[in-house]
Order: sequence, then C-alpha cells, then structure tokens
Amino acid sequence: MTSTLNADPAELAKFSDLAHRWWDMEGEFRPLHQINPLRLEWINGISPIRGKQVLDVGCGGGILADAMARGGAQVTGIDLASKALRVAQLHALEAQTPNLDYREVSVEALAEQQPQSFDVVTCMEMLEHVPDPASVVRACSALVKPGGWVFFSTLNRNPKSFLLAIVGAEYVLGLLPRGTHEFAKMIRPSELASYCRSGNLDLLHTRGMGYNPLTRRYWLQADTSVNYLFATQRAPASPV
Repeated sequence: MTSTLNADPAELAKFSDLAHRWWDMEGEFRPLHQINPLRLEWINGISPIRGKQVLDVGCGGGILADAMARGGAQVTGIDLASKALRVAQLHALEAQTPNLDYREVSVEALAEQQPQSFDVVTCMEMLEHVPDPASVVRACSALVKPGGWVFFSTLNRNPKSFLLAIVGAEYVLGLLPRGTHEFAKMIRPSELASYCRSGNLDLLHTRGMGYNPLTRRYWLQADTSVNYLFATQRAPASPV
C-alpha cells in the first residue's frame, strides 16, 4: 500500500483557490484552453481515443478530460484538489458531457485498485507539481494495458525555461498566476525518459511547444527546451 500521499498541500491549495476560474477562457487558465486542441490532436494522431478507456491524471477542472470525452472516449479524470474536481463535475453536468467520470483519488492508489484498466493514460502539466514524479510515472504505467499509450507533458529545467516559463509567462506577460511553477520542480527530458524506462514505458514520440506573445499563438515543434510532450507505450503482453 502507498503509505504517504504523493502530493504537495501547498500545490493543492494553490489550484483549489483558483478552481472557480478553470472554465474562464480569458482567466488564469487561458493557456490551458489555448493549448488543449494541440494536445488532443497530437494524442489522437498517435492513439485515436474514440471508443477507448482513457484516464486523465491530474485532471484539474477537466479541460482535457472533457474534450477527450466529447471526442468519443470513455474518460475517467482523477485529481486530489477537491474544489477543482467539483468544478469539473459541475461543468460536465452543465455541458451534458457524455462518458465522463471524476474521482478524488491518487494515481498510486488507483494503480493498486485498477491495474491495466486503460487503453490510454494522459498526465499533462502535472508532474512538475508533485514531490515524486517518478512515482506518478510508475503508477501511470501500471494503469495502462499492455500495448497501451501514456502521454506526459511538463516543463524542462534550464535557464531558457526559467526565463520564458517563469519570468516571462508569470511575471512579465501575466499568462499564468505568479508562483504557478517552481524552477527546482521542473523536469529535464532526460530525467523523465529515465522515469519512463524504469516504469517499462518505451518513449516513441517527443514534441516541444512554442508560443508567440504578439499573436498569442501556440504550436508544436521539435524544440523541447521549454514545454515538451512525451508519447510512451507500455510493452505489449508476451504471447503465451
């Protein structure tokens, strides 16, 4: 059994305090709304989600989970921020989003309860907010079926990322609330790749994300020096 909860109370409080703003398209979570179509298109291009059992880890207010459910997946969203989950549930009811269920449970606990239950697992913009990201990666691997896909997105840790993602995005441009990210918690791609290997996940696709503050446009690119995405696959079951 997991003895301690892999969560930072300060991080949970931070996102709970902003919970009522999750679905304000011009509020603090505007960047998540703007990048959501890019993330969903990338996921769908690698592993089409229609008709699949999908788990969204660290779902927050449900921006990605809701979009995946509307895209035809059977989606479970999990988080430990109670207020954000209630906002996600309320939005799903108001929008009448089908095939969507939210649960307040840690990914490690769910991995013990429902191993190998999902075709696709997504964990986006979450790893940089937990004390032990490697534990989350292992749990995601345990939850996906053999041959299934696990998608991660997070922030690189380097001087460029510090300048653009923290100084630029939080303090200069005001794209995110100040204090959203801590530099020490950012994760280099080599570190995340190591967590994936240890979790029996094969890293098959990598993309970065760019942003133009003048046009307020995001795009996917080869450069992974700031925001980046991983597409990993759990090894298929060996033939008997």
